[in-house]
Amino acid sequence: MRCVIARYPFELTKAGVLASMEGVTPEPVTGESVTIGRRRYPVKQVGEVVTRQDRRDFTGREVTLAMTRLGFTCHPHPDAEPSPDFGSPSSSPHAPQNLLDDPTPVIPREA
Repeated sequence: MRCVIARYPFELTKAGVLASMEGVTPEPVTGESVTIGRRRYPVKQVGEVVTRQDRRDFTGREVTLAMTRLGFTCHPHPDAEPSPDFGSPSSSPHAPQNLLDDPTPVIPREA
């Protein structure tokens, strides 16, 4: 598969990536990661090994897209929070929980 990483074209295959990462010890995952074989690698480490470029020259997104297209499982940042469900009022981060949970009716005051 042809892909562009850091403005350079690469012809990558799943077998080629597997062969390149064979014997490489994974660094600690602190951001986006990709599962190759039975190991989970940071995407920047995979990009550096596969392209032989400095990891400052490309983005994690470029590598993530390429690895996804090759059929590898990519994972988001481990600290990334899931998107809130804005369909229900109780999921709003700004909604005061005590008012939503209070079952007593509100009686308007006379002026």
